[in-house]
Amino acid sequence: MRILSPERFEEYENFVKNHKNGSFTQSIRWPKVKPNWESAVIVSEDADGNIVGSMLVLILPNAKKDGYALMYAPRGPVCDYYDRDVIADLLEGVKQLGKEWNANIFKVDPFILASDQKGIDIFTSLGFKFTPGAKFHETIQTRENYMLLGLKGKTEEELFLHFDRKTRYYIRFAERRGVTCEICDSSRIDDFYEVYAKTGERQSFSIRPKSYLKNFIDVYGDDVRLYMCYYDGKPVSGAITVTYAGKTAHIYGGSSNDYREFHPNDYMQWNMMKWAIQSGSEHYDFQGVCTDPAESEELYGVYLFKCKFNGEVVEFAGEFIWDEF
Repeated sequence: MRILSPERFEEYENFVKNHKNGSFTQSIRWPKVKPNWESAVIVSEDADGNIVGSMLVLILPNAKKDGYALMYAPRGPVCDYYDRDVIADLLEGVKQLGKEWNANIFKVDPFILASDQKGIDIFTSLGFKFTPGAKFHETIQTRENYMLLGLKGKTEEELFLHFDRKTRYYIRFAERRGVTCEICDSSRIDDFYEVYAKTGERQSFSIRPKSYLKNFIDVYGDDVRLYMCYYDGKPVSGAITVTYAGKTAHIYGGSSNDYREFHPNDYMQWNMMKWAIQSGSEHYDFQGVCTDPAESEELYGVYLFKCKFNGEVVEFAGEFIWDEF
């Protein structure tokens, strides 16, 4: 185990970006998006000094009234989830950081499926507490994501034909009616924020500050794209999408209250999915969905929209909490 020094961050980034369990939230760039948190990188190395497991740990000092810090590895650790020795080694680093920052709780939410009992058992055998079946708003990261799986090797035409007939029609209809979809940089953040804020108001969800979103785009560079759809020169929909570690994920999005009959969202999603194909991603991740209308009627409507692309709900195990400092 090693608490990694900055001169090896490039090596760490290459490991995470090329690992099947990597995530953009485990990138060394993520702390630049989360300036209120401290951070550290823990790695486990083999006999030759090669990284075989890692965790970017965010640290929130004095997170609780009792003065203790909260530590969190978003979508960490990055390793073989069945390699108990590597995970145990990484936990030695967690202990070290916990003493340094006076932490009393550490959370992880790896890409372990809810059905993967072997993976769950390995984490719990190391002292992690786990509660299955957490509800939509009970975890930091959503447990249920809507995804298009098995994209690598598919052509754009094959993916397009996978959608239902109406969705294909809506995509073509938007283009025929003059909706355009552009790949933009953060200079278009005002256009995005206009549709993003309207969507937050319409669907009653909290939104990120404009400065946060602009920083996100600037920090991730070529790994992030801002997609904007326009009609008659007006912004009608937009999304921030990341391609990282073999996954393309739609992170933030919104649409105008106007011109919805032209289906700009369908057209925009199709353009983002084409990026997933072009980048060789294994899957396209719509991110979290609420599959129970009793929890949120508005977010359930978003889920129904995503279903038009004939993907599937992928249920992750959820959060594992460790407090053996």
